[in-house]
Amino acid sequence: MGDNRTSERAGTQAGRDTGPRCIGIFGPFGSGKTSLLEALLARTGAISRQGAVTAGNTIGDAAPEARAHSMSVELNMAEAEYLGDRFVFLDCPGSIDFLGETAGVLAGIDLAVVVAEADEKKVAALQVILKQLEDRGIPRILFLNKIDRTSMRLRDVLAMLQPASAVPLVMRQVPIWKEGIATGFIDLALERAYVYREHAASQVIEIPDEAMAREVEARFSMLETLADHDDVLMESLLEDIAPERDRIFEDIGRELREGLICPVLFGSAEHGNGIGRLMKALRHDAPGIAETRARLGVPDDGGTLVQVLKTVHTLHAGKLSLTRLICGTLSDADTLTRPDGEPVRISGFYKLMGQQAHKRGTAEAGDTVGLGKLDGVHTGDTLGAGAPAPQLAPLDMPPPVLGLAVSPSERRDEVKLSAALAKLAEEDPALVVTQSQDSGETRIEGQGEMHLRVALERLTGKYGLAVETADSTIPYRETIRGSTSVRARHKKQSGGHGQFGDVAIEIRPMPRGEGFVFNDTITGGVIPKQYIASVRAGVEEALRTGTLGFPTVDIAVTLTDGSYHSVDSSDQAFRMAAIQAMREGLPQCKPVLLEPIHHVTIACPSDATARINAIVSSRRGQLLGFDARPGWAGWDEVQALMPETEIGGLIVELRSATAGVATYVSRFDHLAELTGKPADAVLARHGRQAA
Repeated sequence: MGDNRTSERAGTQAGRDTGPRCIGIFGPFGSGKTSLLEALLARTGAISRQGAVTAGNTIGDAAPEARAHSMSVELNMAEAEYLGDRFVFLDCPGSIDFLGETAGVLAGIDLAVVVAEADEKKVAALQVILKQLEDRGIPRILFLNKIDRTSMRLRDVLAMLQPASAVPLVMRQVPIWKEGIATGFIDLALERAYVYREHAASQVIEIPDEAMAREVEARFSMLETLADHDDVLMESLLEDIAPERDRIFEDIGRELREGLICPVLFGSAEHGNGIGRLMKALRHDAPGIAETRARLGVPDDGGTLVQVLKTVHTLHAGKLSLTRLICGTLSDADTLTRPDGEPVRISGFYKLMGQQAHKRGTAEAGDTVGLGKLDGVHTGDTLGAGAPAPQLAPLDMPPPVLGLAVSPSERRDEVKLSAALAKLAEEDPALVVTQSQDSGETRIEGQGEMHLRVALERLTGKYGLAVETADSTIPYRETIRGSTSVRARHKKQSGGHGQFGDVAIEIRPMPRGEGFVFNDTITGGVIPKQYIASVRAGVEEALRTGTLGFPTVDIAVTLTDGSYHSVDSSDQAFRMAAIQAMREGLPQCKPVLLEPIHHVTIACPSDATARINAIVSSRRGQLLGFDARPGWAGWDEVQALMPETEIGGLIVELRSATAGVATYVSRFDHLAELTGKPADAVLARHGRQAA
C-alpha cells in the first residue's frame, strides 16, 4: 500500500527500543475487535487466512464459552511482525461484564486501539473504555470499524463519538464514496488517495476531483487541532504557509504519545479494509517499551521487572502467567521475587497465540511471554529480581453487582468444587468467591448475568462439575417491640446427680442498631456467679433462632432472680433454663421481622437518570437524590436506600435501561422493619407464621 515515508520516522524509530510493542485492542461489545485482530494477523502474515467470528475459526475467542455466546469472554493474545517490527496484540472483551479481564492489561501495554462503530447506542460504552485508558495515561487510536455499513458522514460520526473522549478525536482520513459505499480513503497527512482491495493492500489512485474540496477542509481541521500544541505549526497556518509534511507526521506521533489527541482511522475489519494503514500508524506512532517505562515511572536501569497481565489455569500445563517484561532480560528457570518477598522459580517459558502455547527462549525488554507455575503470583503483581519490586499498578477491581449461591450436585464433589472456584477466581479477579457465615452457602459474585453464566459453564465444561445454583440467602433478622418478664426452671432427675437451674429474666427492646446487651441484678447469691455466664450463653443461643426463625437483634436481657441446688445445679442446667425462658418470653414481646437496607450509588448516563429513578422506586427504593458523576462528562450518580432483597437482579434491569453500561456500588446501611404482605411472603418461604 506504499506511503513512501522513509525519512520522517527514521530518527524516531532509531531512538526507540527494539523490543516488540504491546498493543491492546479494546471496544464496546460487538464492535468487531476479534475480527480486527484476525485481519491484523492475516495482513501481517502471522496466519495464512483470515477467519470469521461467524465461522468459529478465529485465533481469538477460541474458548468454548466465547464460541457459544459469539462474544469475547477473556483476554486473547497473538504475535505478528510487520516490516521488521514486532507486535503483540492483546484482544480484550468489550462487554462491561468482562471489563475485569482488562484491568491487569492496562499496566503493560504501550498503546490501545479502540474499535468503535457509527452506533449512537454504543457511545456510552465507548466512554467507559476510553475513561479507563485516559485515567492511566495510555495513548490510543480510534479505529472506526464497519465503514462499509454506515451511511453517515464521517464528520457527523465523529461529532457523535466526541463526547466519549476527553481529548479531540482527530480524523487522519476521509472516505471516498461511490454510490453510498466507502470504496477507499484519502490520507490527510500524506494527501494521497487509496482504493480498497478485499483482504489485500489498498491501491494508490489520484484524489478524485469531487473529493478534493472535502479533503482540503478536513486536512485544515486536522492541522488546526495539531497546532493547538505546536506554536510553529500554528504560525504556519496563520501565515498561510504549507507546513512541512515531516512536521505533521512528527506532531501526530508526539501528540498521540502524550495523550493530547486520539487519531481516528477507519475501515472494515471483516473485509480487511484499512488494516494496512492502521499497521503503518502503529509502526510509526506507537510508543515503545522505553516510553512506557517512563509513563509507569520505571527507570531504564531498574533491573529485571515483570508485570503479570493475566493468569490462566490450563488443563495440561497447569498455571500460566501472561507477563510483560518491562525491563531487563529473562529466561526459563530464572528466579523472580514476589511482592511478599518470597522467591519463585520460572518453570516453563512460552509464546502464546490464541489458545496455543509454544515453548520459546529468552525474553528481552518489551516481550510478552507466558511463565509457567509461578506459585503465589497473581494478576496485577509486579515481580523483580532480588528485592521485592514496587507494584506498578495494583488491580482496582469494581465491586460485584450480582451473586449466586452455588453447590455441587453430588456431595462428594464439594472439595473439587472448592478447588475449581479458587482457580476461576485466580484467573478472573473480578469473580469473587465467598462463604456466608450466616447460611454456610458458597457464593460467586461478579459483574453481571453473563459473567456468572460463563463462570458456571467453565465449572461444567472445563472442570467436569455438575452444580446447582440458587439466589443468595438474604440475612433477615428479627427484633421485639414489647417487654416481658419470665421465669423458667430446668429440672431433671434420672438417678444420681440430677439437673437443676432456675432463672428469672426481663426482656426489653433496644434502639435499632444497638445489638445485644446482657445484665444481671443478682444479689444475695441466689445464683452463684459461676453460673451467670452460662445463663448468658443460653440467652445468646436462643437469640440465634428467634420466634420468626431468624437471629434476634437489638434486645436487652436482664437476669433478675433465680435459685440453685447445691448438688444438681450445673452450667448446663442454667444454660438450658435460660434457653427455655427466652423461648417462652420472646413470643410475648411482639416480634417483628427486619430486612437489611443498603445504600446504593448507581452510575448511569444522564439521559437515563429518569429511567433509573423509576426502577429504584419500583423496587421499594427510597430516592435520596442524584448529582453529576465526578470526572465523568454526561453521567450522573443516583443515591438511594434499597432493601437487599430488591438488589438481587437490579443490575440486569439497570443494564437494560442504559445500553449495558450502568453499574452500582452498595453497602449495608441499616435494618428496617418489614410488615404486611412482604413479611408474610418471607415467613411463608421459611415455613413460619407471623406471631
